[in-house]
Amino acid sequence: MASDTQISSAPQSGMRDFTPADVRLRDWATGVITSTYEQFGFTKIETPALENINLLRRGEGGENLQLIFEVLKRGDKLDRVLSDAHSKATKVDRLELADMGLRFDLTVPLVRFYSQNSNELPHPFKAIQIGSVWRAESAQQGRYRQFTQCDIDMFGVKSEIAEIELLQATSEALLKLDFENFTICINDRRILAAIAAFCGFEENRFDSVFIELDKLDKIGLDGVVRELTKDGHPAAAVEKLKELIAALDPTADSVTLLNTLAEKTSADAEAVKGLQSILAVIGEHSQGRYKIKFEPSLVRGMGYYTGPIFEIKCDGYSYSVAGGGRYDKMVAKMSGRDVPACGFSIGFERIVGILADKGFVPPTSTTRLGLIFDPGRDQVSDVIKAAGNLRKQGFAVVTQAKKKDVKKQIEQLSAQGIARLCMFRGEVENPEVKDI
Repeated sequence: MASDTQISSAPQSGMRDFTPADVRLRDWATGVITSTYEQFGFTKIETPALENINLLRRGEGGENLQLIFEVLKRGDKLDRVLSDAHSKATKVDRLELADMGLRFDLTVPLVRFYSQNSNELPHPFKAIQIGSVWRAESAQQGRYRQFTQCDIDMFGVKSEIAEIELLQATSEALLKLDFENFTICINDRRILAAIAAFCGFEENRFDSVFIELDKLDKIGLDGVVRELTKDGHPAAAVEKLKELIAALDPTADSVTLLNTLAEKTSADAEAVKGLQSILAVIGEHSQGRYKIKFEPSLVRGMGYYTGPIFEIKCDGYSYSVAGGGRYDKMVAKMSGRDVPACGFSIGFERIVGILADKGFVPPTSTTRLGLIFDPGRDQVSDVIKAAGNLRKQGFAVVTQAKKKDVKKQIEQLSAQGIARLCMFRGEVENPEVKDI
């Protein structure tokens, strides 16, 4: 029997409704990003929201593995699990209850897609993905359980030209989205490994070191030292890392800083050469519109990164608005074939939030017009014909019956992005139009 309890009309925690103004801004931003990426040879694909739970649990998602929205088995499959547990008088194993999960990012589904369809795809393959992802985390300001990711990825390119094109395409998209004064920060997981090895940290605990090093800009060098010590890392290794970071000249240019660090730690020569090339090419491409720098404490949290990693930060904001890197081993883990891969993701919710905070109004190629008629005087057929003629002139027409407070009605139309107005007075062929 259905409950009489009233159900709340609010969306679920961590999920949102979007107003028409919100959707206009989001659609405009999506269009700008997509068209820019297509200019660089990327093409759109789509993957399902649901993936095999074993795929999502494989281990490449870092901390997101703890945030999977799992989907229960259904029908006979679920009955068998429950019956088996009952017959053995044991608790139901939670891991046995689910067979699917909502995707927590777009990279894991993309690798599955590529592994499944690679014979029909061009080589190299350049993909665009824009879609919702879900993470079962505590909802808070700026952190949602459902949000949109906006990715470009490249398969089959081993050289740094992949990173260069990803950075070029993303920076051009941000510029077209009215962003400026942003900085691309780059590093390489191989250089991070060289730093950890040089200082004497245990190799099987490198990721723990990287997690704390990534906090350098937030808690400072002394804070990183405290956290590493608290984590139980060797005191000598912690002290050596402190000395290494403290000795770096923060005023040095990126190439000098990179070369100094690489020489001290005997970093991978291929990694150093690749970063040097990226810094040079992107620095030239920027033409002063944005900055690029080597950031030795940049880590990126995903466990699947194998080479260059990068983030974009905007002046005045503490968080990054885009991030990505190279993940050469991921396809091989799924398909057995060694295929180099690299990707970059714009933080779509963050950039749309920044645009909204600035009061940005997206441009439109179609002028929206409000057609107000008097229902007690005007014939419906005449109103419809007039609206049709106005649409033939290129207007997007919203018809409304006249309200008592016409001034307020017009203000409301204006707030909806309607710029032109027609107070209908029977002129079917050439109704008078004016600005609101």
